[in-house]
Amino acid sequence: MAIDLGSLMERSLAIYTSDHKSVVSMNLFVALLCACIVIGHLLEENRWMNESITALAIGLGTGVVILLTTKGKSSHLMVFSEDLFFIYLLPPIIFNAGFQVKKKQFFRNFMTIMLFGAVGTLISFVIISLGAIHFFKKMNIGTLKIGDYLAIGAIFAATDSVCTLQVLNQDETPLLYSLVFGEGVVNDATSVVLFNAIQSFDLSHINSSIALQFVGNFLYLFIASTMLGVLAGLLSAFIIKKLYMGRHSTDREVALMILMAYLSYMLAELFYLSGILTVFFCGIVMSHYTWHNVTESSRVTTKHAFATLSFVAEIFIFLYVGMDALDIEKWRVVSDSPGKSLGVSAILLGLVLVGRAAFVFPLSFLSNLTKKSPYEKIGLKQQVTIWWAGLMRGAVSMALAYNQFTSSGHTKLHGNAIMITSTITVVLFSTVVFGLMTKPLVRILLPSSKTLSRMESSEPCTPKSFIVPLLGNRHDSEANHKNENVLRPTSLRMLLSTPSHTVHHYWRKFDDSFMRPVFGGRGFVPIVPGSPLEQTVNQWQ
Repeated sequence: MAIDLGSLMERSLAIYTSDHKSVVSMNLFVALLCACIVIGHLLEENRWMNESITALAIGLGTGVVILLTTKGKSSHLMVFSEDLFFIYLLPPIIFNAGFQVKKKQFFRNFMTIMLFGAVGTLISFVIISLGAIHFFKKMNIGTLKIGDYLAIGAIFAATDSVCTLQVLNQDETPLLYSLVFGEGVVNDATSVVLFNAIQSFDLSHINSSIALQFVGNFLYLFIASTMLGVLAGLLSAFIIKKLYMGRHSTDREVALMILMAYLSYMLAELFYLSGILTVFFCGIVMSHYTWHNVTESSRVTTKHAFATLSFVAEIFIFLYVGMDALDIEKWRVVSDSPGKSLGVSAILLGLVLVGRAAFVFPLSFLSNLTKKSPYEKIGLKQQVTIWWAGLMRGAVSMALAYNQFTSSGHTKLHGNAIMITSTITVVLFSTVVFGLMTKPLVRILLPSSKTLSRMESSEPCTPKSFIVPLLGNRHDSEANHKNENVLRPTSLRMLLSTPSHTVHHYWRKFDDSFMRPVFGGRGFVPIVPGSPLEQTVNQWQ
């Protein structure tokens, strides 16, 4: 009995110690997140630094400190988990991007975005895979199979759409932002689909039927994922419009919007669809319909709640990646051949550069052939910026690499360890170097981008400047609207304000006559308790 009691005490003490370590780790991590926000604010006006690079640097610095204090045993507070990344951190970032995106710019360039995101990713995938097969077989880095080489192509074809949000400004460069970020979302979805297909298909006998099956599978995933996101957004709009939740509690309508957005992502994962595409289009639909159906106070709350969740998740990811980059276990496996690991990283970086250039410039040329207006065409300077801004590789690449080359985050195989450490090196180098250079490059190549964006864009402001016009007097906004109608600076603005018989024109007619009466949207005024509108409604009842 004494022995049983003693063992029970030991187990209890071990559990308590483990729980206490977790609490200490979480305290340190939250403190580091706060430090990232404060330092990022102090560097707000810096032309080189941004919050993603700041978080990455703090993560690396913390990893070094932990390595020194543990005498080389560990370098991180938490082990990188692809489940944590894909299920908890990525959804709020992608949803907020869809929620805040300038829809006119996005859909005006939809075919170009799809061309870059789908066809371009496939071109990049083929070039990186073939390059990996050609170079890595000669280097004898380990026992890599054909599936591993193709997985490398899918891993490094995935651009970092999270970092794009940090280095490009939607208000200053709306065309570039919509192209690079829109491509990034489709690109991430395509890369994940490619990666899953590589793991599920029998690659020992590749033939035309498997290729057609793969294309069909991709089209099904894209269409089904998009439709699921649209349906989730419309359902939330319909429920909130019909039930008028704001009459009793604005908390309920805010909570329903957040939960419906997350439910769309989880349903996509449940049905083996692309959660990235689903939650992105759910965000677009919610901003077009659902957001206009809630009360004015809920509009302010949701706009800032989504932006805040996205912001914290972005900082968390870069801090997380920075700390995990110094995982001593993987570096110890490749310590006997550091030159080989460095060579693999350099080759991968070169393939990423070539793979992106191989589709950005030719596909931009094809896209320009379909556009008549010179304002809509992508110039050479813009093409160079798009090429450069999409070179960054981030947490999606790391998550896919961990999935392919590790077991629960650990590996003892030399070839797999080299691929993990090389992925970490490429992610760090591309994020820091390419990320640091993007802002200055945009200023050099596109110095007048801010002026052009004001002339061409008529979308609402981002959260930083959103609250002022929203809380302003409605009469003032109407007066400003009248003044805007009087001032017509360019023929381009006149063309945009009076659209010709295009797809957009017919969509607006359909939207006004059918969609908005059913699902609400701009112009719908929810009933607020005690308001003049409610009193009028009660009088007519």
